Amino acid sequence: MNEKKVVITGVGVIGPNAIGKSAFSEAIFQGLSGIKPISLFDTSAYKVKTAGEVKDFQPQAILGEKGLRVLDRSTKLVNCAAKLALEDAHLEINEGNTLDTGVAIGSTLASVRSMSEFDKEAIKEGPRFVNPALFPNTVINSPASQISIRFGIKGFNTTISTGFTSSLEAVGYAANFIRMGRAKTVLAGGVEELCEQTFLGFYRTHSLAGSKDAGIELSCPFDKRRNGVVLGEGSVVFILEDLDSALRRQANIYALVSGFGTAFEPYRVDKYPSEAQGMSRSLRQALDKSALSPADIDYLSAGANSGVNADVLETCAIKDVFAKYKEKLYISAIKSMIGECFSAGGAFGLAAGVCALEKQKIPPTINYEVKDPACDLNYTANQARAAKVRHALINTFGPSGCNASLVISKYNA
Repeated sequence: MNEKKVVITGVGVIGPNAIGKSAFSEAIFQGLSGIKPISLFDTSAYKVKTAGEVKDFQPQAILGEKGLRVLDRSTKLVNCAAKLALEDAHLEINEGNTLDTGVAIGSTLASVRSMSEFDKEAIKEGPRFVNPALFPNTVINSPASQISIRFGIKGFNTTISTGFTSSLEAVGYAANFIRMGRAKTVLAGGVEELCEQTFLGFYRTHSLAGSKDAGIELSCPFDKRRNGVVLGEGSVVFILEDLDSALRRQANIYALVSGFGTAFEPYRVDKYPSEAQGMSRSLRQALDKSALSPADIDYLSAGANSGVNADVLETCAIKDVFAKYKEKLYISAIKSMIGECFSAGGAFGLAAGVCALEKQKIPPTINYEVKDPACDLNYTANQARAAKVRHALINTFGPSGCNASLVISKYNA
């Protein structure tokens, strides 16, 4: 059986620097930062005061008032992104297509605040007196499940929870379902919310920029001044379809999903390995699956998050895989603008890749001022650049050992 081709026909973005695909595209090419003082919780006791927070988030403006009262922030974020993606794709879920439509969402920490608040109430009031309506928010698959409930999707529903790589792996998972003929359409992406509980987890391990003495509070991937990540939040959802279905309904096709790669590097859950062997395998696998060579890739949307060791490792992996072609490769890290959105980070990187294909531009890595001899590639510093973009490679990785890479290509009818 011939594998079906998979295309992206809709993009929904709820991000720190923009809401909606068009606004997000404009924001990243302008180098607009969404990193601002945190308002979701009190930061007076902490050295770190900023994050990529979705400010003035009004889900009722996108979803309407019905059914929002008991949903947590993560679920509202991802449902809003899903609604925007469906609208962008001009796709209506109905009895004719619902069984062939699925959901795959990457989410790891999205339910942490709900779990914490539920447990806090159980301890304070006693387990017999907790509000049962709040319990569904505590399970990790709640955001994905609520998408199917709200939009009447009766096909498969999956949550991928692999940390930093979750949303890109969700897209890869969704694409495989379509290629195998097990679905015609999938809403795929990721979500993560900013809350004090997850903030403290990163803060107390000194992973955040500015959490150490004399450290600056700045997201500056590949820059020598980097000293940790700035947290972010948000959601991106894509509409993936098999090509034949998309053509039949005359959908606008943003990109072809060409190849996906993933590799696990057993080491430690809290530190990056000394070499980037797993990342190199992931990048090569994505290229192999897409039947492309390093010479074919024009743009790499990097997973770099301003981590001291992480950015060096990604640079090393790119050099290893691209070898003599590394000098012609445009690279940028949009986490310089939105922060580290954890499970949703890969989806934001993919959204940047889609925008690069559409606009034939490379988004910048902002805050790049001081060169690091260990990071010596073309990181598209501070200003967007016009470029011919035929194929884009999106990369994600984390200290847990997970690596995931995805190639998308400009669709030519």
